[in-house]
Amino acid sequence: MKNYLFIYLLFFLFLKSKAQFLDTLHDVFKNKSSIDARLESRNSFISNQLISVTGVRLGVAYQRKLRIGGGISWMKSNYSNDFIIQNEIGNTETIKKYLKFAYLCYYIDFVFYKTKRWQLSIPIQVGTGLAWFQRAKQINIYSNEKKSFLLLYEPGITAQFKIFKWFGLGADIAYRFTLKNNNKIGDKLNSPTYSFKILIWFDQIFYEGFPKNKITKKYGPAVW
Repeated sequence: MKNYLFIYLLFFLFLKSKAQFLDTLHDVFKNKSSIDARLESRNSFISNQLISVTGVRLGVAYQRKLRIGGGISWMKSNYSNDFIIQNEIGNTETIKKYLKFAYLCYYIDFVFYKTKRWQLSIPIQVGTGLAWFQRAKQINIYSNEKKSFLLLYEPGITAQFKIFKWFGLGADIAYRFTLKNNNKIGDKLNSPTYSFKILIWFDQIFYEGFPKNKITKKYGPAVW
């Protein structure tokens, strides 16, 4: 029941921001863009066990109001299941295998509320990838284990607070939906996700430190 309430909240926030997004989209693309590059680590749950998913993102940002891009994510934690197999002499034995997955993702993040220090945005992410069980703890996408196709959809909400022009703190919550598949790996991956962030804007550090530089005059100055 809690999961459904969480999903309804995300859907309400999406509808609330949709009209504003359509109204401002045309104006946003008229402005200059900048590079959006970041490392991410998100926590979620599989069968009530906490796991971590790591990823890298690269895209473009417009006026710090809209970010579009892609990246890759993979499961970092060790979540295992026991499997019963038949060995070479015909006897059955129990072995432990670790669940792994990796996927390409494509994201769009729209800011619908912004003040000098506070910002709220709606990130939406979709992904396509593979999931499988393997004997080794370290992820090996080239293993011979049977793999399942994954289609993921992750709507969420992000909040951030700027302490300085170049430094801030943030947090996001989302829900990961996955396409169901025959071995039910997809069912295991449906889960709320959350993360806490330390935010550093290196371009703003440069603009603050070198206000008379040609790059600062062209792309700056530092802004809240």
